[in-house]
Amino acid sequence: MTAERDRTPPVAAALLASIVKAYDVRGVVPDQLDAEICRAIGAAFVQMLAAEGAVSGMVVGYDMRPTSPELAAAFADGVAAAGVDVTMIGLASTDELYCASGLLGLPGAMFTASHNPAQYNGIKLCRSYAAPVGQESGLAEIKNALAVGVPIPGGPVGTITSRDMLADYVAHLHSVVDLTDVRPMTVVIDAGNGMAGLTSPAVFAGLPITMIPLFFELDGAFPNHEANPIEPSNLRDLQAAVVEHGADIGLAFDGDADRCFVVDERGEIVSPSVLAALIADRELAREPGGTVIYNLITSRAVPEVVAEAGGTAVRTRVGHSFIKEIMAKTGAVFGGEHSGHFYFRDFWRADSGMLAGMHALAALSGSGEGDSAVALSQLLAPYDRYAASGEINSTVADQAQVITAIRASWVERPRVTLDELDGLTVAGESWWFNVRASNTEPLLRLNVEARTTKKLDAVRDEVLGQIRGDGR
Repeated sequence: MTAERDRTPPVAAALLASIVKAYDVRGVVPDQLDAEICRAIGAAFVQMLAAEGAVSGMVVGYDMRPTSPELAAAFADGVAAAGVDVTMIGLASTDELYCASGLLGLPGAMFTASHNPAQYNGIKLCRSYAAPVGQESGLAEIKNALAVGVPIPGGPVGTITSRDMLADYVAHLHSVVDLTDVRPMTVVIDAGNGMAGLTSPAVFAGLPITMIPLFFELDGAFPNHEANPIEPSNLRDLQAAVVEHGADIGLAFDGDADRCFVVDERGEIVSPSVLAALIADRELAREPGGTVIYNLITSRAVPEVVAEAGGTAVRTRVGHSFIKEIMAKTGAVFGGEHSGHFYFRDFWRADSGMLAGMHALAALSGSGEGDSAVALSQLLAPYDRYAASGEINSTVADQAQVITAIRASWVERPRVTLDELDGLTVAGESWWFNVRASNTEPLLRLNVEARTTKKLDAVRDEVLGQIRGDGR
């Protein structure tokens, strides 16, 4: 029996409750997350994995936040102290970390707080081959171990070595989406001072693409705008640059570059659901009869397109762990979320903003040559079928009570169906809405979609009135 060398200091329950989220660890540095806690998380992650079988190593990457190198190094120390070798890949996007996990067959940790402000940092964990770790698939065990202190076994410590995986990542992306015959085009890319500023030049090197870079300087203080493209205000620079340069397309990435948003040649924002429908169509052309996963706030256009292409569409709850789980069970070729996350079977079922952007370029390139080339807005028109509200958040003290009241007001209406897969979804023939409680804040999230803007406005206003009452 291996002797215990040491034990990490216990972490207070209140602190753990604030930093251990549904899918990752995230908090303000150093008030909530510091090197000592990251070292303990490294040891706890090894302990969790060891309970499932032998741990042959760990791969660790980090983003451009000033605190990331120190926190990643502390985590690696905790892993090594638990007897496991660590491969540090340095500055990386989250999908590059997933790629390293897949190519090396190792569990991984990515230090990033995605689009959160500069004072935050966090850790996204995965098992070997980028398999997810969430609250229901390992994070709860890690949280429990941190609360009592993680035992550090006696015996040899692991090694910590460095390896550059950028070229391997680029090669794998191009094996998934072939851009060999891409036609000349102008592409504006807004990296938001995040990791796409590092990966984009490598991914598009050698292609006949005129790349207009916006905010490629790696800067975790985000001096230009928040690296969160789901907020329309953060896309204004990209929209203006696309129009100014007469570009064919604009791509925007979040801080860790695992999400991608698209702007068309007119400077108009493309719905992530429309991009999901396009990619689903492309993947089903490659694999007829395949399965595509979509979450329940994604546009109805996605399952419609999948059915028209002869595929099978499977609806899931919101959240990457649910999508990855269902993809694994069904062998799905692709999964899409309205939040801008896109998942690929040939990328270990992990999400990659860069692959989504490459799909858009490949589709646009195949739409014609020279004067016969179809503009992106025309290419996407068949997939853009509904008006959508976007996610509308309301502060609500008792979310369950409000959802119950909304259910009661809609359940008896004719030609209306209800389901509670994730919150409450109410659907009519040409419209639907979903109300979900936030996992971390006193918020209700409302999404509405309808065939016409008039119907969208009517449903949205009625449900918002029910959520917010007279104070709305």
